[in-house]
Amino acid sequence: MYIHLGGEKIIRSSELVAIFDISIEQSSKLSKQFVAGAKKRKDVELIGEEEPKSIVVTKSRVYYSPISSSTLKKRGHNFAAN
Repeated sequence: MYIHLGGEKIIRSSELVAIFDISIEQSSKLSKQFVAGAKKRKDVELIGEEEPKSIVVTKSRVYYSPISSSTLKKRGHNFAAN
């Protein structure tokens, strides 16, 4: 199954590791370090031109999504339930 992250970006649900609200980037030192490391490796992708609302971590990349983390989590749970 697949999860639509916004724009034209779709990922396999099996690749999904975590979905976070964008606010975690400012509130957690560990998350800042994680995202900084991903940026350094060029493993970060900004989806669309809208303001990011969530951070999606997959096995190989980190995505900044314009879709809220609650909506993305619902999409992920819908696939997990099927």
